Amino acid sequence: MFSQKLSIRIFIIGIFVSILLVACDDKTDNPLEENSAPEKEDIMKEASEPTPGGSIVGAMYEPPAGMFNPIFYEDPYEANILSFTHESLVGQNEQLEFIPKLAKSWETNEDQTELTLYLEEEVKWHDGEEFTADDVVFTYQSIADPDYTEAGGVHTAFVEPLLGYSEYVNGDTDQFQGLIADDTYTVTFKFKEPMINPLYIASFPVIPEHIFKEIPIADMPSAEASINPEKVIGTGPFKFAKAVEGEEYILERHDAYWQGTPYLDEIIWRVVAKSVIAGLLERGEVDIIANPDVISANDYETVRDLENITLVEQPDFSYQILGFKLHHQTKEDVENGIINPTNWKPNPKLSEPQVRQAIAYAINREQLIMELLNGRGQLLHSPIAQSFWAYDESATEHYSFDPEKAKALLDELGYVDKNEDGFREDPDGNEWVLHFDYPTGNAIREETGPLIAQMLEEIGIKIELREPKEMFTFIQDLTNDNNDWDLYLLGWNLSSTEPDPANLWLSTAAYNFSRWNNPDSDDLLNKAIKTPEAFEQDYRSDVYRDWQKLYSEELPALILYTPNNVWAYNNRLKGIEPLPYTLYNNTHQWWVVEKK
Repeated sequence: MFSQKLSIRIFIIGIFVSILLVACDDKTDNPLEENSAPEKEDIMKEASEPTPGGSIVGAMYEPPAGMFNPIFYEDPYEANILSFTHESLVGQNEQLEFIPKLAKSWETNEDQTELTLYLEEEVKWHDGEEFTADDVVFTYQSIADPDYTEAGGVHTAFVEPLLGYSEYVNGDTDQFQGLIADDTYTVTFKFKEPMINPLYIASFPVIPEHIFKEIPIADMPSAEASINPEKVIGTGPFKFAKAVEGEEYILERHDAYWQGTPYLDEIIWRVVAKSVIAGLLERGEVDIIANPDVISANDYETVRDLENITLVEQPDFSYQILGFKLHHQTKEDVENGIINPTNWKPNPKLSEPQVRQAIAYAINREQLIMELLNGRGQLLHSPIAQSFWAYDESATEHYSFDPEKAKALLDELGYVDKNEDGFREDPDGNEWVLHFDYPTGNAIREETGPLIAQMLEEIGIKIELREPKEMFTFIQDLTNDNNDWDLYLLGWNLSSTEPDPANLWLSTAAYNFSRWNNPDSDDLLNKAIKTPEAFEQDYRSDVYRDWQKLYSEELPALILYTPNNVWAYNNRLKGIEPLPYTLYNNTHQWWVVEKK
């Protein structure tokens, strides 16, 4: 049994910290003035060496939800701020290998039950206080706190493998054994069993103990240091200076930054409508755009051809799904925040895997990519990111668009149109209607719902396409699922640090919104991280190959596609070194060439 009161304001975001929901909106008004385009003779002064000073303007088309504490944030727009203000002990390089960050080196013991990290010794928080091992211990102990999940925290994956977590979170002890400060600049993670990827656990952003230590965990999300820009304290190259809520968010350089004073004086994030992004880039009113999904498919070629803009396109660590509600929770479990698969009630309308397979064959995913993404996406046949060594589409069913096969599968199962109304009844002759829910806030997803409903009705499945709900309400209903949901649309951002999909698809996983309960799946997911066998990547690859095959047969959700990640920046901005999962890399080394 897994007990966790989930935060309702969930958006999956990955960057590199956790698995969160993606919600996007393109309805924000443009607060920028419509200035005329710069004269062609306004050329940029070339420079071979970085020049201190200057500022850049970034654009996002949805304002951050307002949580700027890394242990509680869930919103991709908040990540546009936190990526500059907070740091973790380790980062990643272009090969997705872990590299030093706040920790300069590390070592594991022989059986991989302990990870000891040696911290940088000249790091200052934005308020001038010294960064130490106590801050690291405090961060993880806060996530392990018994009140953390009830307060809205969802990042427990980073503490669950640690020694004594269960006893601590259940209140059996007030001493957390999983993390200790050996001295001022040394910290040791202790795992309850050998850990195949301990640096993944060490990749979570650190928060300052001296700011939060007197604040109860239950009150931390509403604390000034979590929500007031001028009170947000990190170790990153930029400080959160001020904000005009819903319009503008200003970051100022951290002069005492431990890797050297940043070149830029200021980074200004402005909330703008997606429809005007291309024009703002062309006129030089916006210097950089990043996550999530700011360039519309229709504007892609326009932005690509702008002479003053560099465009970066890579496969994203995310995917969109059509989810199948295989089980529903009991009212009592929902009220108590308990995830207990033994109590779940099967959804008979979708209990047959062949029914879900028929639905998959009926959906033209290539059409969705071409019409909705203007071709800027790829089919994905497994819920593991393509960039990982574990991805193996050869083991999976690809579910190519084949409506005749879909019809044949349903006919064989006894789902036929008995009353000749154009829609199939179930094998007992009862009306068979699938309720289909999806959220607002993402224009592409809002268009996807009606398209899929039409495709399914063309093979005789009656769909009740319900009015889309605001993301907050949608996630509330999706989480508290003692209801009549059958189909749902959702987007997942994946962590770039580890291919293990258990956080989404293990039966007891909080984000297993399909309520897929398959013992073979759980067994394979657990085997893939079981030591000592799992220390061998070939072993893990074999296990994940078997799991991906099982997933594609059972099909708790159909992976619709993975969008391409598209970033763009003005050529006057220098020092950009994109990583496979982000544009925010060594931002203290960004600098600008000023216009003449």
